[in-house]
Amino acid sequence: MSWYALSGSIEQGLVYGILALGVYITFRVLNFPDLTVEGSFPLGAAVSATLIVAGWHPLAALGAAAAAGMAAGLLTGLLHTKMRITGLLAGILTMTALYSINLRIMGRPNVPLLRQPTIFTNLSDWGFSHPSQALIVFAVVALALKLLLDWFLATEAGLAMRATGDNPDMIRSFGVSTETMTVLGLALANGLVSFAGALTAQYQGYADVGMGLGMIVVGLASVILGNALLRPSTVPRGTLGALLGSVVYRLAIFFALRAGFAPTDLRIVTAAIVILALSAPAIKDGLTKRRAPAAARASAAPLTTPVAAGTAAAARTPDAGTGAGPTVVAPQGGPVLGPERERT
Repeated sequence: MSWYALSGSIEQGLVYGILALGVYITFRVLNFPDLTVEGSFPLGAAVSATLIVAGWHPLAALGAAAAAGMAAGLLTGLLHTKMRITGLLAGILTMTALYSINLRIMGRPNVPLLRQPTIFTNLSDWGFSHPSQALIVFAVVALALKLLLDWFLATEAGLAMRATGDNPDMIRSFGVSTETMTVLGLALANGLVSFAGALTAQYQGYADVGMGLGMIVVGLASVILGNALLRPSTVPRGTLGALLGSVVYRLAIFFALRAGFAPTDLRIVTAAIVILALSAPAIKDGLTKRRAPAAARASAAPLTTPVAAGTAAAARTPDAGTGAGPTVVAPQGGPVLGPERERT
């Protein structure tokens, strides 16, 4: 096992960690089942690759990709809040429409970025050609976005968004529009997802219309793993858990492949990881409940003290001088009875 292969998995975990931050907003903050992720991730890749081929600067292409993702999230939010379509179906409709939109943007199923400038080639031209260049870039970008998200969720608008997902009736009583907060949260989440797709396209050197397949599972697995590893008692811990869960997820895939699993088995490995992460609290509670009765029985067992042992022995021992039977002790408060006398 080489550091090069291991660092590649960590790099993927960090870039997909940005996607996990977007899923964290919809899944944990808004409590919204958003499937737009499957379409907004390749949307960012398509926009970024197409604009770079057209001569745009890679950084400008990243910004345009994030804006396109926000527009996709905005569409899902409007379908849900204005058209009264359920959240799950609204995300499915947007995801389905984005497949054709992505093909229209790219003009073909795949757009290569060979011999095209990216943020990584630009950094090399500026003299930053470290072997761990991508790892450093993804770590800095992911950490910066995490801190920005933590800051936003602590603002007045962020607190209103968190309350929208936690208790919409309460926040409506304070005059806050839950529909506006839902639309804003979906736009922000899909903007992060699309930004992650654009970074992935520049990192891998191509954009493909099928890049979004299974991305919602990746994002949910990262958030769930992060919650299992790092209890999200606060927002910073929750966002950190999403990033950490994404890295752990990619490392689990890496070690599964090293263990002999075929690439076609990755879906099974993913399902197993998610099942273990979801069932971990139930398994922990079951083990705790199983240990509790045993501990209760142990604490309820009678303790034999030296005084009690001596009293019991005296009650069982016959009188040595008379050969009479054991002394009968009267109940508390009554007279003490001596040994029986032989009748004459």
